[in-house]
Formats: sequence, C-alpha cells, structure tokens
Amino acid sequence: MRTLLLILFASFILAACKSAPSGRYTQHQDTAPNHVAKMPETLDAVPKYEAYRMFNSRPYKVLGKHYTPLTSGKGFEEVGYASWYGQKFHGHLTSNGETYNMFAMSAAHKTLPLPSYVRVTNLDNDKQAIVRVNDRGPFHDNRIIDLSYAAAVKLGYHNKGTAKVKIEVIHFDPENNVTVGVNPTVTYDEYIGIAPLPSAPISSDVAANASVQSDNLQQTSISLDGYFIQVAALSNQKKAESISNVLSALYQVPTHMPVVGNVYKLQLGPIEDEALAHELLEQLKQNGYPQAYKIKQTL
Repeated sequence: MRTLLLILFASFILAACKSAPSGRYTQHQDTAPNHVAKMPETLDAVPKYEAYRMFNSRPYKVLGKHYTPLTSGKGFEEVGYASWYGQKFHGHLTSNGETYNMFAMSAAHKTLPLPSYVRVTNLDNDKQAIVRVNDRGPFHDNRIIDLSYAAAVKLGYHNKGTAKVKIEVIHFDPENNVTVGVNPTVTYDEYIGIAPLPSAPISSDVAANASVQSDNLQQTSISLDGYFIQVAALSNQKKAESISNVLSALYQVPTHMPVVGNVYKLQLGPIEDEALAHELLEQLKQNGYPQAYKIKQTL
C-alpha cells in the first residue's frame, strides 16, 4: 500500500511539472510589456570601443545547428528579417552575462562578437536605430537579428513580428578609428562630423564665449558658472546639436553651445568641481580630442 501511494505521489509531481512552463522562463510565449504608461525612451546606444568578451567566441550548438562566432565585426553588413523579444526574457541573463532589459537599445545575433554596436535600418520605412548586441539569437533560419522591444518601437514594427532590415556593424578600434559596415575607416571626429578645432589662442575664445554667454543668460535661468570643456567648433547647427546629444550621453555631462558669428562652440559643462573638469578633459584628450581645453566661466 505504501509503495502504491509513493507511485501515485510521484505521478502527481510529474504531471504538475509538465503543466508548468519549461526552462527558466515563466512564460511559454513572448509578449510585449503587460503595461506601458508611455512609449519607452528610444535613444540610440552610444557606440564606443569595447574589448570583445572571449568566452563568447567559442563555437556552440543550438537546436542541432553549429555556429562559429566571428573574431571581428569590422566590415560586417547583412540584409534580412529582424524579430524582437520582450516580456518573456526581461530580467534574465543574456549570453554576455548581462541582464536583458527590453526597454534598452540592445539586440541578439548568432555570430557577431559580443559586445558589438550595430546600425539597423528598417527597409520598409527607412527608420534607423543603433543597438548594442549582447546576446545570441534568433535561432530561426529566416531571421538575422533579434531586437529589444524599445528598438522595435524606434524602427516602427513593434506591432508586428518582423521587419526587413539592413544591419551594419559600427566597429571601433582601440585608437578610436571607426568603420561602419563596408565603408572606409575614418577617425572618430570624421565619424560624427566634427571639424578640427581652430588653433586660436584660448584667451580670445574665452573672451568671445563670455560675451555670448552673458547675452544668453538674459534668456535663461540656468546658471552657467563653473568650468567648461570646449570640444569642437561647427558651422552646421543640426550637426552640432546631434553631436551634443551624443557627447552628453557618452560622458553624462550637460552640453552648452554658444554661437560666435556662424560658428557653434560645442562645450561640455558647466562643471563646478575643477578636479572633475580636469579629469573629463584628460578623458576627452585620450578619446580623440587632443585639442580640447578647459574654460573657467564666472558670471
């Protein structure tokens, strides 16, 4: 009798296991977020040099197929269909050992080195997104990349399963040279469209900027006291604003753009602490801006 009861109990446990979702995920099928108060932020990932994680370079096998990751993403382009993944995988680890966030601009690819930065163009509407590849997949013959929910929103196909896309790796080398897809390699300044800084003495720029900043203060309540790092001078306003957004996101510092004549002075700041300003200046010089310099502004 006791043996019979044990057999019945074991059968009950097995039946319960079969009825629950298999694997480490709590959902059988992937879905969009259950509730989104507003559309997710869709700021592009900011490409930069990151060393590949070698433990992700080993060949592997999934669903009976063998995959061999590339040793470099430089010069990589591909056209095919993109899918997206969301709620089912949210909060779980990616192949790169990071936590998947469906609201971040990330992606999965079967063979690109991890991490890689990729520009994705939706060929149906020409919308673009820049994502950071930190996961493996999608393991379907007719799909080349799996994008996060946020990236699918930016590309305009989150309400359907797939979209035809072109992907281009944005490859950075340790010297900050940049190669986008099969295009020629350029310097970082050329990549984001920054013209070389003028070699004028700092004192003349400080005087000009002080005059413009004083005029600007009459139109804004934001204090501009502190240190600024002048990074570039551009004549194209839209390009200056675009680069300003990139640098602000990359260095987590506000940007300021006084105009002198028809030239937009792209500055990072204000920074109240001089030591922090000096540290930022050194980082900029090491990352491709050797002519950047510090300005002290007191109003």
